[in-house]
Amino acid sequence: MQKPVNPNASENATKLLAFLNETAGHHIITGQHTQSVEMEEISYIRNITGREPMLRGFELLSYSPNINYDDASEECLKEVYDNRDTLDEAYKWALSEKNAILTFTFHWFSPLGGRDKSFFSEHTDFDARRVLEEGTPEREAFYRDMDVIAGHLKRFSDKDIPILWRPFHESEGTWFWWGRYGCEVAAELFRLMYRHYTDIHHLNNLLWVWNCPLKEGYPGDEYVDIVTRDLYPEADTPTDFQKEYAELVEATSKNKVAALGEVGRFPDVNILSKSHTPWAYYMTWSHEFCMSERFNTSEKLKNMYSSEYSIKL
Repeated sequence: MQKPVNPNASENATKLLAFLNETAGHHIITGQHTQSVEMEEISYIRNITGREPMLRGFELLSYSPNINYDDASEECLKEVYDNRDTLDEAYKWALSEKNAILTFTFHWFSPLGGRDKSFFSEHTDFDARRVLEEGTPEREAFYRDMDVIAGHLKRFSDKDIPILWRPFHESEGTWFWWGRYGCEVAAELFRLMYRHYTDIHHLNNLLWVWNCPLKEGYPGDEYVDIVTRDLYPEADTPTDFQKEYAELVEATSKNKVAALGEVGRFPDVNILSKSHTPWAYYMTWSHEFCMSERFNTSEKLKNMYSSEYSIKL
């Protein structure tokens, strides 16, 4: 049985990883990202299906210490304000729902400089390569931000609430500052964070989720608990993403449980129930990806949440 990479992993984190391994290939855990305290996506799913996803994704973008409010668009400010206090909601939900599974996504506004949505490369000149050099302002700012976020995560650790922690996501692309100079740089940042959060902050409730399907960027089995990739297919073709699964484990590790970190269209549960492609969970992205007929129809939602193959609340 796969064990957490952190030798001091908490009891509940260890149990959650075991549950994901037991699930993969036999069932799939339903998941939904939320971006605001209203979590309107959850209400939408409940109204249509009568059930709720077992896995709930929360966004940390508003917790970024270096948001440039003076040079931000209305769209950016709306995202930030809508996202405030989401960790309070995550904490309350985890305490009230014994079967809750939490995953955190962090659109990290660049630790130095930047304007508007500075998690995007186009809005910042922050050079992640400089984080890897001792004594640079970039490295100092990077660690300062990490310490702030660790403070927000501590209350979850104190209650042994496990978190599927997915930093530096989608580093196969250059659109985020951590991926601008290649997934190898993002992998180094991932290793730095793992060591800092494990050795210094003792956040033993975290399970470490890597989110990139490129071989050259994999941080290594000693740093990763779960391998994931994000998929946003344009065509609404029913699929279990079996091909994409094979590509992911070939590029990363066959020793780790795999999942769909983000999807625009979730996999077809009828195909999955026959193929048993071993995705442990999926997480549909927020807003229109959940709450419209364009990407995932009401009929698809009903099929997923009524299937014996899916695990939901």
